[in-house]
Amino acid sequence: MPAISENDLVDLHGKVVIVTGSNTGVGYAMIQMLARKGAKVYMAARDEGRAAEAIKKLESENINDGSVHWHKLDLSDPRAANRSAKEFLAKEQRLDILVNNAAFHVSHFAFTDALLPLLKETAKESKADVRIVSLMTHSRIKPTTFATKEVFTKDYGDSFGGVLDTYATTKLANILHSKALQRRLNAEAVPITCLSLHPGAIKSEGSDAVVGNIPVVGKFLTNFLTPLLFGTWRSGALTVVFAAAGKTVADQREKYQGAYLVPTAALSTASSSALDERLREYRTVC
Repeated sequence: MPAISENDLVDLHGKVVIVTGSNTGVGYAMIQMLARKGAKVYMAARDEGRAAEAIKKLESENINDGSVHWHKLDLSDPRAANRSAKEFLAKEQRLDILVNNAAFHVSHFAFTDALLPLLKETAKESKADVRIVSLMTHSRIKPTTFATKEVFTKDYGDSFGGVLDTYATTKLANILHSKALQRRLNAEAVPITCLSLHPGAIKSEGSDAVVGNIPVVGKFLTNFLTPLLFGTWRSGALTVVFAAAGKTVADQREKYQGAYLVPTAALSTASSSALDERLREYRTVC
């Protein structure tokens, strides 16, 4: 298993990166590391005010000669995600790395597909290293189909288990999309690497919200137990930046195409549902 630090990442000067849901948590730590390697990173988020605060903090913490910019992205509606992608296409001439980090959303499909022309164009360049990375956890659910919108709009409720099932549904859909996309790109002989991964249990606003929803003991767990059991933003970001910019992935591209990673940067096998060829082929929603 490779050791991961910022020294294990490729040089990103002249490269353009998008990270969704990144004004806090793993996404924030990821942006910091990628910018320090020289990347021009877009923090794709809905709230401009929160993004501006996060960018100001990042700049105060030293991102060397990289840069961070806000790009408006509302993942609550696939149509808005599509518009956001088209706005990005109008202002940038390249896109080297796309990290789908934000939780609870299936709009990443629309966002990614709309950005594919630019990703493919960038991949044509000599020595290009274009990657699409998706974060997920997905072991709770075992659907029999993804052929209808009802699968995605099913109301699991706001209980602790319901929230986890909603999260797992969107993340399983993401990993299926990632693997299907890799196969499609390979068939087209497009040299883009698609990876999906589990960053590990990380203490963040999102995890606090989920754990805090556990009946009776939620607040106790959030305040006292999760700080002991959950990792830091940076520890969660290590596997992600390895997937997005690790030298090992660049050197062994075929090995990592369509791969699934777990902390820290270890190749693993996804759940049986994520490996279900039948689920991957449904394109009605995806």
